Amino acid sequence: MLTTPQEKAELLEKAAVQGRSLWDDARARLMRNRAAVASMIILGLLVFLATIGQLLWVHDYDTIYRDRVWISPTLDNWHLLGTDAQGRDMVARVLVGLRVSLMVGVVATFVSLVIGVTWGATAGFIGGKVDQAMMRFVDILYSLPFIFFVIILMVTFGRNIVLIFVAVAATIICLDAEQVEPEAVGMPHGVGVVPVLARTELEHVAQHGDLAARHHGEGVERGR
Repeated sequence: MLTTPQEKAELLEKAAVQGRSLWDDARARLMRNRAAVASMIILGLLVFLATIGQLLWVHDYDTIYRDRVWISPTLDNWHLLGTDAQGRDMVARVLVGLRVSLMVGVVATFVSLVIGVTWGATAGFIGGKVDQAMMRFVDILYSLPFIFFVIILMVTFGRNIVLIFVAVAATIICLDAEQVEPEAVGMPHGVGVVPVLARTELEHVAQHGDLAARHHGEGVERGR
Protein backbone atom coordinates (compact mmCIF):
# COMPACT_ATOMS: atom_id res chain seq x y z
CA MET A 1 0.00 0.00 0.00
CA LEU A 2 1.30 3.50 -0.87
CA THR A 3 2.28 5.53 2.17
CA THR A 4 4.05 8.59 0.81
CA PRO A 5 3.05 11.30 -1.67
CA GLN A 6 6.29 10.67 -3.56
CA GLU A 7 5.33 7.07 -4.32
CA LYS A 8 1.89 8.20 -5.48
CA ALA A 9 3.44 10.81 -7.75
CA GLU A 10 5.83 8.24 -9.24
CA LEU A 11 2.95 5.87 -9.94
CA LEU A 12 0.90 8.61 -11.61
CA GLU A 13 3.88 9.66 -13.71
CA LYS A 14 4.48 6.07 -14.78
CA ALA A 15 0.82 5.65 -15.75
CA ALA A 16 0.91 8.92 -17.72
CA VAL A 17 3.97 7.76 -19.65
CA GLN A 18 2.48 4.37 -20.47
CA GLY A 19 -0.88 5.81 -21.51
CA ARG A 20 -3.87 3.74 -22.55
CA SER A 21 -4.10 1.57 -25.62
CA LEU A 22 -7.06 1.59 -27.97
CA TRP A 23 -8.11 -1.78 -26.60
CA ASP A 24 -8.11 -0.45 -23.02
CA ASP A 25 -10.11 2.59 -24.07
CA ALA A 26 -12.64 0.48 -25.98
CA ARG A 27 -13.02 -1.92 -23.04
CA ALA A 28 -13.52 0.93 -20.57
CA ARG A 29 -16.16 2.56 -22.78
CA LEU A 30 -17.92 -0.77 -23.20
CA MET A 31 -18.09 -1.49 -19.47
CA ARG A 32 -19.44 2.00 -18.77
CA ASN A 33 -22.32 1.41 -21.16
CA ARG A 34 -24.90 -0.58 -19.21
CA ALA A 35 -27.05 -1.22 -22.27
CA ALA A 36 -24.05 -2.63 -24.12
CA VAL A 37 -23.13 -4.90 -21.18
CA ALA A 38 -26.71 -6.14 -20.91
CA SER A 39 -26.78 -6.75 -24.66
CA MET A 40 -23.51 -8.67 -24.40
CA ILE A 41 -25.00 -10.93 -21.72
CA ILE A 42 -28.11 -11.54 -23.82
CA LEU A 43 -25.95 -12.24 -26.87
CA GLY A 44 -23.92 -14.74 -24.85
CA LEU A 45 -27.14 -16.50 -23.84
CA LEU A 46 -28.27 -16.61 -27.46
CA VAL A 47 -24.92 -18.06 -28.53
CA PHE A 48 -25.26 -20.72 -25.83
CA LEU A 49 -28.78 -21.62 -26.99
CA ALA A 50 -27.73 -21.69 -30.64
CA THR A 51 -24.72 -23.90 -29.88
CA ILE A 52 -26.15 -26.60 -27.62
CA GLY A 53 -29.81 -25.68 -27.22
CA GLN A 54 -30.90 -28.20 -29.82
CA LEU A 55 -29.02 -30.95 -27.97
CA LEU A 56 -30.83 -30.15 -24.72
CA TRP A 57 -34.33 -29.75 -26.16
CA VAL A 58 -36.73 -32.71 -26.18
CA HIS A 59 -37.86 -32.27 -29.82
CA ASP A 60 -35.95 -32.31 -33.09
CA TYR A 61 -36.54 -29.48 -35.53
CA ASP A 62 -37.52 -31.83 -38.38
CA THR A 63 -39.73 -34.25 -36.44
CA ILE A 64 -43.32 -34.12 -37.67
CA TYR A 65 -46.19 -34.79 -35.28
CA ARG A 66 -49.20 -35.23 -37.58
CA ASP A 67 -51.63 -35.32 -34.68
CA ARG A 68 -50.36 -31.99 -33.25
CA VAL A 69 -50.81 -29.53 -36.12
CA TRP A 70 -51.18 -25.84 -35.18
CA ILE A 71 -51.10 -26.49 -31.44
CA SER A 72 -51.10 -23.37 -29.26
CA PRO A 73 -48.29 -22.91 -26.72
CA THR A 74 -48.75 -25.53 -24.04
CA LEU A 75 -46.86 -27.52 -21.43
CA ASP A 76 -48.25 -30.76 -22.80
CA ASN A 77 -45.44 -32.66 -24.53
CA TRP A 78 -43.26 -29.56 -23.99
CA HIS A 79 -44.54 -27.58 -26.95
CA LEU A 80 -43.83 -24.24 -25.27
CA LEU A 81 -44.32 -22.26 -28.48
CA GLY A 82 -46.78 -24.63 -30.09
CA THR A 83 -46.33 -26.32 -33.46
CA ASP A 84 -46.48 -25.19 -37.09
CA ALA A 85 -48.72 -26.20 -39.99
CA GLN A 86 -46.87 -29.51 -40.36
CA GLY A 87 -46.81 -30.37 -36.68
CA ARG A 88 -43.15 -29.47 -35.98
CA ASP A 89 -42.13 -28.03 -32.64
CA MET A 90 -41.63 -24.27 -32.84
CA VAL A 91 -39.01 -24.03 -30.07
CA ALA A 92 -36.76 -26.42 -32.00
CA ARG A 93 -37.37 -24.44 -35.18
CA VAL A 94 -36.49 -21.16 -33.46
CA LEU A 95 -33.24 -22.65 -32.13
CA VAL A 96 -32.23 -23.68 -35.65
CA GLY A 97 -33.17 -20.25 -37.01
CA LEU A 98 -31.14 -18.62 -34.24
CA ARG A 99 -28.11 -20.66 -35.27
CA VAL A 100 -28.46 -19.52 -38.88
CA SER A 101 -28.88 -15.89 -37.83
CA LEU A 102 -25.74 -15.92 -35.69
CA MET A 103 -23.82 -17.61 -38.49
CA VAL A 104 -24.81 -14.77 -40.80
CA GLY A 105 -23.62 -12.18 -38.27
CA VAL A 106 -20.28 -13.91 -37.58
CA VAL A 107 -19.45 -14.58 -41.23
CA ALA A 108 -20.44 -11.05 -42.26
CA THR A 109 -18.25 -9.53 -39.54
CA PHE A 110 -15.27 -11.71 -40.49
CA VAL A 111 -15.61 -10.84 -44.19
CA SER A 112 -15.95 -7.17 -43.27
CA LEU A 113 -12.72 -7.33 -41.27
CA VAL A 114 -10.75 -9.10 -43.98
CA ILE A 115 -12.08 -7.27 -47.03
CA GLY A 116 -14.15 -4.20 -46.16
CA VAL A 117 -11.88 -2.48 -43.64
CA THR A 118 -8.77 -3.44 -45.60
CA TRP A 119 -10.29 -2.16 -48.84
CA GLY A 120 -11.19 1.24 -47.37
CA ALA A 121 -7.89 1.62 -45.53
CA THR A 122 -5.91 0.73 -48.65
CA ALA A 123 -7.86 3.19 -50.78
CA GLY A 124 -7.35 6.05 -48.34
CA PHE A 125 -3.75 5.14 -47.61
CA ILE A 126 -2.72 5.13 -51.30
CA GLY A 127 -4.93 8.04 -52.31
CA GLY A 128 -5.12 9.68 -55.72
CA LYS A 129 -6.72 7.96 -58.68
CA VAL A 130 -6.44 4.55 -57.02
CA ASP A 131 -8.54 5.84 -54.12
CA GLN A 132 -11.15 7.27 -56.48
CA ALA A 133 -11.38 4.08 -58.57
CA MET A 134 -11.68 1.80 -55.53
CA MET A 135 -14.33 3.93 -53.84
CA ARG A 136 -16.36 4.34 -57.04
CA PHE A 137 -16.53 0.55 -57.21
CA VAL A 138 -17.84 0.57 -53.65
CA ASP A 139 -20.43 3.20 -54.61
CA ILE A 140 -21.67 1.02 -57.47
CA LEU A 141 -22.00 -2.00 -55.19
CA TYR A 142 -23.61 0.12 -52.47
CA SER A 143 -26.23 1.47 -54.89
CA LEU A 144 -27.71 -2.00 -55.48
CA PRO A 145 -30.84 -2.60 -53.34
CA PHE A 146 -30.22 -5.38 -50.83
CA ILE A 147 -33.39 -7.35 -51.59
CA PHE A 148 -32.86 -6.98 -55.34
CA PHE A 149 -29.28 -8.22 -54.90
CA VAL A 150 -30.48 -11.31 -53.02
CA ILE A 151 -33.13 -12.06 -55.65
CA ILE A 152 -30.54 -11.87 -58.42
CA LEU A 153 -28.24 -14.26 -56.57
CA MET A 154 -31.01 -16.78 -55.89
CA VAL A 155 -32.33 -16.68 -59.45
CA THR A 156 -28.82 -17.15 -60.83
CA PHE A 157 -27.36 -19.69 -58.40
CA GLY A 158 -30.43 -21.21 -56.75
CA ARG A 159 -31.47 -21.34 -53.10
CA ASN A 160 -28.43 -21.57 -50.86
CA ILE A 161 -27.54 -20.26 -47.40
CA VAL A 162 -24.13 -19.21 -48.70
CA LEU A 163 -25.87 -16.62 -50.87
CA ILE A 164 -27.25 -14.94 -47.75
CA PHE A 165 -23.69 -14.70 -46.41
CA VAL A 166 -22.52 -13.16 -49.69
CA ALA A 167 -25.37 -10.64 -49.83
CA VAL A 168 -24.99 -9.46 -46.22
CA ALA A 169 -21.20 -9.37 -46.46
CA ALA A 170 -21.36 -7.28 -49.65
CA THR A 171 -23.53 -4.70 -47.86
CA ILE A 172 -21.28 -4.54 -44.81
CA ILE A 173 -18.12 -4.29 -46.93
CA CYS A 174 -19.51 -1.11 -48.49
CA LEU A 175 -20.35 0.42 -45.10
CA ASP A 176 -16.96 -0.38 -43.59
CA ALA A 177 -14.99 0.75 -46.64
CA GLU A 178 -16.78 4.12 -46.73
CA GLN A 179 -16.18 4.72 -43.02
CA VAL A 180 -12.55 3.62 -42.93
CA GLU A 181 -11.38 5.38 -46.10
CA PRO A 182 -11.64 8.96 -44.73
CA GLU A 183 -9.66 7.98 -41.62
CA ALA A 184 -6.81 6.58 -43.71
CA VAL A 185 -6.55 9.57 -46.06
CA GLY A 186 -3.29 11.43 -45.53
CA MET A 187 -1.99 8.94 -42.97
CA PRO A 188 1.83 8.76 -42.87
CA HIS A 189 3.25 5.51 -44.20
CA GLY A 190 3.70 2.92 -41.47
CA VAL A 191 2.14 5.07 -38.76
CA GLY A 192 -1.22 4.31 -37.19
CA VAL A 193 -2.66 2.03 -39.87
CA VAL A 194 -3.14 -1.03 -37.63
CA PRO A 195 -4.64 0.92 -34.68
CA VAL A 196 -7.15 2.56 -37.01
CA LEU A 197 -8.15 -0.81 -38.42
CA ALA A 198 -8.50 -2.30 -34.94
CA ARG A 199 -10.51 0.59 -33.54
CA THR A 200 -12.82 0.76 -36.54
CA GLU A 201 -13.52 -2.94 -36.53
CA LEU A 202 -14.34 -2.87 -32.79
CA GLU A 203 -16.91 -0.18 -33.52
CA HIS A 204 -18.43 -2.14 -36.40
CA VAL A 205 -18.65 -5.49 -34.60
CA ALA A 206 -21.40 -4.07 -32.39
CA GLN A 207 -23.18 -2.61 -35.42
CA HIS A 208 -23.36 -5.99 -37.15
CA GLY A 209 -25.45 -7.48 -34.37
CA ASP A 210 -28.61 -5.91 -35.73
CA LEU A 211 -28.02 -7.64 -39.07
CA ALA A 212 -28.06 -11.03 -37.36
CA ALA A 213 -31.28 -10.11 -35.54
CA ARG A 214 -32.79 -8.84 -38.78
CA HIS A 215 -32.19 -12.22 -40.40
CA HIS A 216 -33.47 -14.21 -37.42
CA GLY A 217 -36.98 -14.56 -38.86
CA GLU A 218 -35.60 -15.37 -42.28
CA GLY A 219 -33.57 -18.21 -40.78
CA VAL A 220 -36.66 -19.78 -39.23
CA GLU A 221 -38.62 -19.45 -42.48
CA ARG A 222 -35.81 -21.05 -44.48
CA GLY A 223 -35.88 -24.04 -42.18
CA ARG A 224 -39.61 -24.68 -42.75
